[in-house]
Amino acid sequence: MLFKSTRRSVRPARRSGVAPRPFSARCALPAFVALTMLCTACGGGEASPYQPGSAPATTATATTATTATTATDTATTTTATATATTATAASGFPLTFPTPSGVSVTIESRPQRIVSLSPTHTEMLFAIGAGGQVVAVDEHSYYPPEAPVTELSGFTPNVEAIAGFRPDLVVVSYTPDDLAEGMEAIGAEMLDLPAADDLPDVYGQIRTMGEATGNTSGAEELVASMKGRFAVMTAAVDPVFEATYYHELDSNLFSITSDTFIGRVYALAGLRSIADRAADAGSYPQLSSEFILEADPDLIFTEAPSEEVAKRPGWSRLTAVKEGRVVSLPPDVASRWGPRIVDFFEFVSDALAGYS
Repeated sequence: MLFKSTRRSVRPARRSGVAPRPFSARCALPAFVALTMLCTACGGGEASPYQPGSAPATTATATTATTATTATDTATTTTATATATTATAASGFPLTFPTPSGVSVTIESRPQRIVSLSPTHTEMLFAIGAGGQVVAVDEHSYYPPEAPVTELSGFTPNVEAIAGFRPDLVVVSYTPDDLAEGMEAIGAEMLDLPAADDLPDVYGQIRTMGEATGNTSGAEELVASMKGRFAVMTAAVDPVFEATYYHELDSNLFSITSDTFIGRVYALAGLRSIADRAADAGSYPQLSSEFILEADPDLIFTEAPSEEVAKRPGWSRLTAVKEGRVVSLPPDVASRWGPRIVDFFEFVSDALAGYS
C-alpha cells in the first residue's frame, strides 16, 4: 500500500481569487491573475505580515514527504514574510500591514463590520472565528453556508454598494486601480491578500487574517490543525512513488501544470501533471481529448461525475477510467487556497489508498 487513507469529515473553513481559472470555478479562465498557489508538519516557518524580522523568502518544491516537511518549514513567501509595525503590543491594535502595492494599511481597532470580496478569505474568516464580525460577502462566497452572501462582486467591486454595508474593513484578493481610493473615500480599510503561491503562504494569510480581525488564537489553532492533518497524510506517502494525473478545471479541458499552487499540493503525494508537456501554453493550458488519451493519466480529478467522464469518446480506454481512479471533487474544494485545501488533499490520499 502506497498511501493509507486518512479521510475525515470536512471541517468548516474556502477563492474568489486570482488565478486564470484554478482559483475561480465559476468565472472565465483569464479572470483574476496568473498567480498560483508544500506542506509543513506542525511547527513554524511562516510569519504573519506584521511580525518583524521575517526570514527572506525562498521557494521549494516537494517531491517526498521528508523533503516537503523540511523545505516548507523554512520556506516563506512574499505575503507571509512582509514586515509590518504596531503602535502597541504585538497582539493589539492599531496594526499596520503592508500591501502588494507597497502602501501600508493601518487598522486602528478590532473590526466589527467586515465585508469580504474573496471566497477564499470568507472561508478563512469563518474558520478562525471571525464570522460574527462579517456583515456581507461577495456573490461567490457561498461557503460556509452561514456566510451572508450578497450581490457584491469581487471582480467588479461597486464602491457605493459596498458602502451600504458600512464596513470598517474590506478584504479582497483582487484590486482594480480605483478600489483603494474608493475604500478610503468611504472610511474603510482594505486588506489585500492575493492568491497564495504555496502552503506556507496560506498559513501566513490565515495568521494575517487572525491579527487583522483580533482572532489570533483561532488562526493559530487552524494553522496547527491544517499542518497536523497534512503531516499525517504526507507521512503515508511512499517516497519513491510517482504517478501521473489529469486535473480538469472545466468541460473545456483546461488543466494545471505542476508549477501551480494546486500542482505543488499534488506533488506532496508524488503526482505529476500530464499538462506539464503542454507548459508552453502556460500554467493552465487547454488540452485536447487526443492529448489526454495519448498521455493516459493514472488518475483523473474533476468536478464532473465519473460516469460522465467514462462516456466521453475514447475515454473508456484510459487507465484511470478502467481502473476506477476517476475522482469527482466537490465544487471549488481545489480552486481556493483556504482551509479546505486539506480536505482536497484527503481526496487525493483516498484515491491513492491501496494504489500500486
